[in-house]
Amino acid sequence: MSGIDRDITPDPRLSLIDRHLPNTPQVQRLLHREGRAHVFSDRETLELVIQAIIGGGERTGIDDEDDDYERYGLYFSEPIGYIIKADGSQTPLYYGEIKIVKTTGEYHAIPRTRPRRTS
Repeated sequence: MSGIDRDITPDPRLSLIDRHLPNTPQVQRLLHREGRAHVFSDRETLELVIQAIIGGGERTGIDDEDDDYERYGLYFSEPIGYIIKADGSQTPLYYGEIKIVKTTGEYHAIPRTRPRRTS
Protein backbone atom coordinates (compact mmCIF):
# COMPACT_ATOMS: atom_id res chain seq x y z
CA MET A 1 0.00 0.00 0.00
CA SER A 2 1.27 3.45 -0.78
CA GLY A 3 0.53 6.73 0.90
CA ILE A 4 0.22 7.59 4.56
CA ASP A 5 -2.82 5.96 6.11
CA ARG A 6 -2.92 7.54 9.58
CA ASP A 7 -3.75 10.89 11.12
CA ILE A 8 -0.82 13.29 10.87
CA THR A 9 -0.37 17.00 11.51
CA PRO A 10 2.42 19.39 10.55
CA ASP A 11 5.04 19.84 13.26
CA PRO A 12 4.45 23.33 14.70
CA ARG A 13 8.17 24.12 14.93
CA LEU A 14 8.89 26.52 12.06
CA SER A 15 12.61 25.84 12.46
CA LEU A 16 12.06 22.39 10.92
CA ILE A 17 10.68 24.05 7.80
CA ASP A 18 13.15 26.92 7.67
CA ARG A 19 16.17 24.63 7.85
CA HIS A 20 15.06 23.16 4.50
CA LEU A 21 14.26 26.40 2.63
CA PRO A 22 16.89 28.46 0.80
CA ASN A 23 18.21 31.74 2.17
CA THR A 24 17.00 31.33 5.75
CA PRO A 25 19.09 31.98 8.87
CA GLN A 26 18.77 28.29 9.75
CA VAL A 27 20.36 27.26 6.43
CA GLN A 28 23.14 29.78 6.94
CA ARG A 29 23.82 28.25 10.38
CA LEU A 30 23.91 24.75 8.87
CA LEU A 31 26.34 25.90 6.18
CA HIS A 32 28.60 27.44 8.80
CA ARG A 33 28.36 24.52 11.24
CA GLU A 34 28.16 21.50 8.90
CA GLY A 35 29.34 22.87 5.56
CA ARG A 36 26.14 21.87 3.74
CA ALA A 37 22.35 21.93 3.88
CA HIS A 38 19.57 19.97 2.16
CA VAL A 39 16.97 22.46 0.91
CA PHE A 40 13.80 22.38 -1.16
CA SER A 41 13.72 24.65 -4.21
CA ASP A 42 11.08 26.83 -2.52
CA ARG A 43 8.08 26.64 -0.17
CA GLU A 44 5.69 25.72 -3.01
CA THR A 45 7.86 22.72 -3.91
CA LEU A 46 7.95 21.71 -0.24
CA GLU A 47 4.13 21.72 -0.12
CA LEU A 48 3.86 19.76 -3.39
CA VAL A 49 6.30 17.14 -2.10
CA ILE A 50 4.35 16.78 1.15
CA GLN A 51 1.07 16.20 -0.70
CA ALA A 52 2.69 13.73 -3.12
CA ILE A 53 4.20 11.68 -0.28
CA ILE A 54 0.98 11.70 1.76
CA GLY A 55 -0.88 10.43 -1.31
CA GLY A 56 1.63 8.00 -2.75
CA GLY A 57 4.78 7.72 -0.66
CA GLU A 58 6.24 4.40 0.41
CA ARG A 59 7.13 3.45 3.97
CA THR A 60 10.92 3.27 4.22
CA GLY A 61 13.26 1.49 6.56
CA ILE A 62 12.40 -1.13 9.10
CA ASP A 63 10.34 -0.95 12.25
CA ASP A 64 13.00 0.17 14.70
CA GLU A 65 11.76 0.38 18.28
CA ASP A 66 14.62 2.74 19.15
CA ASP A 67 13.70 5.17 16.36
CA ASP A 68 11.12 7.81 17.29
CA TYR A 69 9.99 8.27 13.68
CA GLU A 70 8.11 6.58 10.87
CA ARG A 71 9.45 7.55 7.47
CA TYR A 72 7.73 7.74 4.09
CA GLY A 73 9.42 8.77 0.89
CA LEU A 74 9.07 9.20 -2.83
CA TYR A 75 11.38 9.72 -5.80
CA PHE A 76 10.55 12.57 -8.20
CA SER A 77 11.43 12.85 -11.89
CA GLU A 78 12.48 16.50 -11.56
CA PRO A 79 14.73 17.98 -8.85
CA ILE A 80 12.79 19.03 -5.73
CA GLY A 81 15.74 20.80 -4.16
CA TYR A 82 19.46 20.60 -3.75
CA ILE A 83 22.34 20.14 -1.39
CA ILE A 84 24.03 23.49 -1.06
CA LYS A 85 27.60 23.52 0.19
CA ALA A 86 29.47 26.30 1.94
CA ASP A 87 31.52 26.89 -1.23
CA GLY A 88 28.27 27.62 -3.13
CA SER A 89 28.18 24.39 -5.13
CA GLN A 90 24.85 22.61 -5.49
CA THR A 91 23.77 19.00 -6.08
CA PRO A 92 20.18 18.36 -7.21
CA LEU A 93 17.91 16.22 -5.02
CA TYR A 94 15.16 13.96 -6.35
CA TYR A 95 13.94 12.22 -3.19
CA GLY A 96 11.62 13.59 -0.54
CA GLU A 97 10.90 12.15 2.89
CA ILE A 98 8.31 12.80 5.56
CA LYS A 99 9.36 12.01 9.12
CA ILE A 100 6.43 11.36 11.46
CA VAL A 101 6.85 11.32 15.24
CA LYS A 102 5.40 7.93 16.20
CA THR A 103 3.76 9.12 19.41
CA THR A 104 2.22 12.40 18.22
CA GLY A 105 1.72 12.07 14.46
CA GLU A 106 3.54 15.38 13.90
CA TYR A 107 5.58 15.44 10.70
CA HIS A 108 8.04 17.46 8.69
CA ALA A 109 9.50 16.98 5.21
CA ILE A 110 13.13 16.65 4.18
CA PRO A 111 14.75 16.64 0.72
CA ARG A 112 17.27 13.79 0.52
CA THR A 113 19.53 11.93 -1.88
CA ARG A 114 17.83 8.58 -1.13
CA PRO A 115 15.92 6.79 1.62
CA ARG A 116 17.50 6.67 5.06
CA ARG A 117 19.67 3.61 5.54
CA THR A 118 18.73 1.37 8.43
CA SER A 119 20.55 -1.57 9.90
